[in-house]
Amino acid sequence: MPKNKGKGGKNRSRAKSDRDGKRELHFKNVDEGQEYAQVLKMLGGPWLEAYCFDGQKRLCHICGKMGRKVRIAVGDIVLISLRGFQDNKADVIDKYMPDEVRALKTAGELPETVKLNETEEGGEDNFEFGSGGEEEESAEEEDSDKEDDIDDI
Repeated sequence: MPKNKGKGGKNRSRAKSDRDGKRELHFKNVDEGQEYAQVLKMLGGPWLEAYCFDGQKRLCHICGKMGRKVRIAVGDIVLISLRGFQDNKADVIDKYMPDEVRALKTAGELPETVKLNETEEGGEDNFEFGSGGEEEESAEEEDSDKEDDIDDI
């Protein structure tokens, strides 16, 4: 038998070609019972808890194809398919990347109050530091420099 010389097989090369292209933005289809939601809590396995933008919390199931290829984290925006026979459960169809979420916001599909979870995509990290600290010290140093200059005259 020949030795394997490369890394991976045909699935690896398929995945590589998929990464390069931009994907098409999918909007919700109300006729098919789809809704946008934000992930609140990962429950383990293929289950998560999500807040749908129609005002309800639902238990959502990640379908098999998505579960193996797409990583979903708390705070992500997803497209879900509502179940006709169970109102409190739904199925996750698609996950939106941060740039896609911004596009959905500008298109008016998502409410303006939605906050993005951009930490893993290299988004802005909003750090707030304690009040007082360095700014007050630097102001005091400038005042003491002025006092020194007056004494020298």
